[in-house]
Amino acid sequence: MYRDDYEGGYGYGRSSERSSDEVYSKPVKAGKRTYFFDVKSTKGNHDYYLTITESKRRVEQDGRFSYDKHKIFLYKEDFEKFIEGLQETIDYMKANFLKDLPSQEWERRHDDSQEEL
Repeated sequence: MYRDDYEGGYGYGRSSERSSDEVYSKPVKAGKRTYFFDVKSTKGNHDYYLTITESKRRVEQDGRFSYDKHKIFLYKEDFEKFIEGLQETIDYMKANFLKDLPSQEWERRHDDSQEEL
């Protein structure tokens, strides 16, 4: 589904491989992992949902590459609760585990990760 894990999204050679139910894709390169945020339509094209895929490249014993992928499906009726839970968890981590990291550094790291795309 994802050519060589990440080649810049549909604009970089993936459009011909995109299945008909995929509407939009946003790849996010984050260190050794790539996250894909994909909007897809249901079979009848009457509704939409989000898939979030974590993909990590690994080298097999024979030298070939393979990808470990983990995916969750998120439906519109769950967006609000999902976002609330995610934000609460991120806030907790920032307050308890990243408190030595100044907020400017947190913002800089976030901005730097956006520039990598």
